[in-house]
Amino acid sequence: MTIEEAAAKIAAQGESAPRFARDPVNQAMVHNWVEAMGDRNPVYCDPGFAAGSVHKGLVAPPAMVQVWTMGGRADDDPLGAMMTVLDEAGFTSVVATNSEQTYHRYLRPGERVAATTVLEDVTGPKRTALGEGWFVTTRTKWSVDGELVADMVFRVLKFRPQEAPQSPVLRPVISQDTEFFWDGLREGELRIQRWGDVLRHPPGPMPPDGSLDTTPDYAVASGHGTVYSYVVHHHPPVPGKRLPFVVALVELAEGVRVMAELLDAEPDEVRVGLPVVAAFVKVDDELTLPAWKVAR
Repeated sequence: MTIEEAAAKIAAQGESAPRFARDPVNQAMVHNWVEAMGDRNPVYCDPGFAAGSVHKGLVAPPAMVQVWTMGGRADDDPLGAMMTVLDEAGFTSVVATNSEQTYHRYLRPGERVAATTVLEDVTGPKRTALGEGWFVTTRTKWSVDGELVADMVFRVLKFRPQEAPQSPVLRPVISQDTEFFWDGLREGELRIQRWGDVLRHPPGPMPPDGSLDTTPDYAVASGHGTVYSYVVHHHPPVPGKRLPFVVALVELAEGVRVMAELLDAEPDEVRVGLPVVAAFVKVDDELTLPAWKVAR
């Protein structure tokens, strides 16, 4: 099946089934939103002010509409289905997205929002500087008891990266601030930036307190730590890596956290708190990468 045929089939299925918000519009989430966004409009959080406004009561910020129905992709999500088609055809990368939202009315606490999405258009192939790509356009509508309250046109450009000679691994960008770290790895040392008595990773050009009175050096970590968090990488492909693989954020005995690949454990073996030790993966004479091994 061609991309055009797959797109036509997905579009012919029409709107996805309504996805209802897990929770009604609620003040707790509104408080979190306005604090994160720095929105000080009292009509969202001050009951007295809101009662005297044209709204006659509290309302939710319109730009929050997508928040209420966010979650994993539904089985009949047309955007997810089209992304899968393009991924399988080799168009695995995203170069740009565009979102145009229209708000038809304010939402009020207690209302429960439902969202539906339809595939509006798939255009391609288009030539870009990064490679050949396809534009995918969907339209999502949010409603309350059948009344349209907002809609969004979402467009994404998925492209196939151009084939080019490359290193078997993705090479890091090394700066004056991080050079000591990479030099240490070549010597078999896990070096952590130190400002006075304070250790920091990743390293930076300024001390944590922002002063100009100290200069950094480094401490050599013991290399022992425990898994603080981790992810299992399934897709997209990574040069030089066999999928899936585990990337672990490890809390070192010294108190800082360092992220690197966990080499010798299957994904179902990994857990938070798993003891690990530092390992060093030599790529070539110029580059050694940090890694972890289970402390067995």
